[in-house]
Amino acid sequence: MMYRDSADVKVASAGIVVKTGRKWQAQEAISRAETRRRHKTLVGSVAMGRAGLGSFPRPRYDRARDKEKRQLVQDEIRAELEEERHSKMVSMSKQGAWTRWEHAEARKLTWAELWRAEPLRTKFLIQSVYDVLPSLANLHTWGLADTPECKLCQRRGTLEHILSCCPKALGEGRYRWHHDQVLKSLADSICVAIQYSKSQVTPKQSITFIRAGQKANQQPSSAGGLLTTARDWQLQVDLGTKLKFPANIAPTSLRPDMVLTSDSTKQVVLLELTVPWEDRIDEANERKRAKYCELTTECRSNGWRARCESVEIGCRGFAGHSQQRVFKLLDIRGQQLRKATKNILEATEKASRWLWIRRGDPWCATWTQAGV
Repeated sequence: MMYRDSADVKVASAGIVVKTGRKWQAQEAISRAETRRRHKTLVGSVAMGRAGLGSFPRPRYDRARDKEKRQLVQDEIRAELEEERHSKMVSMSKQGAWTRWEHAEARKLTWAELWRAEPLRTKFLIQSVYDVLPSLANLHTWGLADTPECKLCQRRGTLEHILSCCPKALGEGRYRWHHDQVLKSLADSICVAIQYSKSQVTPKQSITFIRAGQKANQQPSSAGGLLTTARDWQLQVDLGTKLKFPANIAPTSLRPDMVLTSDSTKQVVLLELTVPWEDRIDEANERKRAKYCELTTECRSNGWRARCESVEIGCRGFAGHSQQRVFKLLDIRGQQLRKATKNILEATEKASRWLWIRRGDPWCATWTQAGV
């Protein structure tokens, strides 16, 4: 494009052809990209999600010049290649299962993270996402095992069964241990956020200037998160000892994973963590909300401002949308949010990898302490 659209007449008319290989031709890719861009110009801006028309303006290809025009074509070529990859993955029932994770957050691994990570951790993460780990079900499919049955419960030993569905592993406390490892990391992140909110100084009220003849905007400025509304937040976590829900709020035998309370403002937040298979994140969210719906209503009837939030972290290390929603509610943002998310996902991966390694062995608490 630089040769073709050059301001120098001799360069533009030289007919320079860039050779790029047998499987991909630059000239053909540019021609398709320019056609797609012209079509988008004719269609115009379209609504996306709940945003109104024109909320996401796009640069027009017919008005772009030089560098901006080349950048638009490059972006279009990348988008076309990504569409081809995605359509190929959708057609794969096993390796393309991640394309159906509608309620899981997208995750990117940088080169720096890959460089610092242990090779076995990266290998487990990639193989678990594409479900190509040597589970008994896969080995039987590949002709390398006589039976696909799980060594613990004699059911089909798929990766989903090993990490999330084995009744024998559930009875032995393996999944409870896995859940507590993630809960510990989540609780640490919230404790840091509580301490940080207590150390913050209340910002001064700013003065807003308006033009002559205009009306002042009566809408209040965006306030901080829930943690900034009080200085006496207390966090109770169901780790080690059995958590008892505060009797002065509501008598109940239920045990949420975390209870966040503020006596001065009479606020209570019930936080429930689930570590499901990524395909069942939405089901887990609905189930947990329904479980604590009556308790939340009773707390409100007793004069407390109560809310129940469910957090889902996929057992392969992919966070559900609910995690970002809860962190936004608590005003955990920026670098603090990135660090908390990284710690939680790493704890999930590490615990899942330990479950995988000990999938056919007897369960022992000393092994879990040594492994994690």
